[in-house]
Amino acid sequence: MSRFRRLSLGSRLILATLVVLVFALPLAGLGLAQHFRTNATNSFDRQLEALLNVVIAGLAWDDVQQRLVQERDLGDPRFEQIFSGWYWQVSDGAERALTSRSLWDQRLPVEDTSEVIRHDLVGPRDMPLRAVERDIHLAPLETPLHISVAAPRQSLELELDRFTRLVVLSLAGLGLLVLAALALQVRWGLAPLRRMQVDLARVENGDAERLDTRLPTELARLAGAMNGVLARDRRLMEHARHAAGNLAHALKTPVSVLTTLADGIEEPRRTRIRDELSRIDAAVRHHLARATTAGDIGLAPRVAVAEVLAPILDGLKRLAMRRGVNLEHDLSDDLRVRMAPQDLQELVGNLLDNALRWANGRVRLCGQEESEGLWLCVEDDGPGMNEAQRQAAMGRGARLDEQRSGSGLGLAIVADLVTLHGGRLALDTSPLGGLSARVWLPARPLAEAPAATN
Repeated sequence: MSRFRRLSLGSRLILATLVVLVFALPLAGLGLAQHFRTNATNSFDRQLEALLNVVIAGLAWDDVQQRLVQERDLGDPRFEQIFSGWYWQVSDGAERALTSRSLWDQRLPVEDTSEVIRHDLVGPRDMPLRAVERDIHLAPLETPLHISVAAPRQSLELELDRFTRLVVLSLAGLGLLVLAALALQVRWGLAPLRRMQVDLARVENGDAERLDTRLPTELARLAGAMNGVLARDRRLMEHARHAAGNLAHALKTPVSVLTTLADGIEEPRRTRIRDELSRIDAAVRHHLARATTAGDIGLAPRVAVAEVLAPILDGLKRLAMRRGVNLEHDLSDDLRVRMAPQDLQELVGNLLDNALRWANGRVRLCGQEESEGLWLCVEDDGPGMNEAQRQAAMGRGARLDEQRSGSGLGLAIVADLVTLHGGRLALDTSPLGGLSARVWLPARPLAEAPAATN
């Protein structure tokens, strides 16, 4: 049942029509075939009754020879051909009998009846026959005479078979025609829905900002309502960004004032107060970065990774040269990701900054595109981390070496950015000997992260 629930609208319409045709067409075919069989059989019987009346009209009693005679020719040579299947017979049920030449020395079974009867029987040489019979009184005979006319059922059956084949072929053609017409109707009728689906995918992928409203009335109102929701969400996100920026500016001055005031406090209280103020400043920057990042997740455009990262790569290369570290990068021009440019720069910048801080002489950045997203990998040849250290490094503010500069928020901010964009961050041992930080980012917001690969 779950499989049927996932069927598309077009498949449901075609399947429903197919079920109706499967039941309706055979019933219609059976009805037509039965109606034709009844009419064809009645028509065949009427022909036999006409021949029966001809036989009766030509029947007479010869007083001289004291026997029955047939004075009329039925005009059908098949009654003269032996065992042709076309027979007539006159019998009194005893020794008086008169038959067509086609019966030769055989006789048809006799049933006493005063009315015309029509039935099937088996004739000479086991041939299926259709017969019409009745009894008559012929002067001067006292006993009634039984008149029978029979014809082979083969001609009737052939006609019935031809009609049955015609009905089957006609109804099959009608069914195929109905299905083809329905398929065209479904394709034409659901075309606006497919256009709307394409527009939704473009909005989801960041290639468009709104849906096309040039649709049928029912869908145009829906598309207009969705455009209204998208516009409202953008206004809310923009407002959130401005609010976060205003909050940052509002907090910057009090923190600076408190830092200045702390200079007038004697040690060791001054150091403790300055440390706490630094923690407050770092925490505020972290959560503001997260708040401003979260806004554009659902509507971020697709950007070229190499183009967006070019400015920070140039700056970090100069920093790496001063530290004696070789910064390598291998990013294809076709590599694209669905993320705001500043978020991508912050994500990769934090990873590279961390790698440059720990590297001995080499840092490498590479990217690889997949069907559902892309991998970005930053590797270094530094001391690396064991499993416990990698787990601790993911925590906000964790510091593995107090002698190194930095707030300890880099990997935590990266982890938050990756999680907010539906991706995954994996830390492992690098082939260069140090740490390998692999980030998977989805091509679509709802894409599922693949299993980690080494």
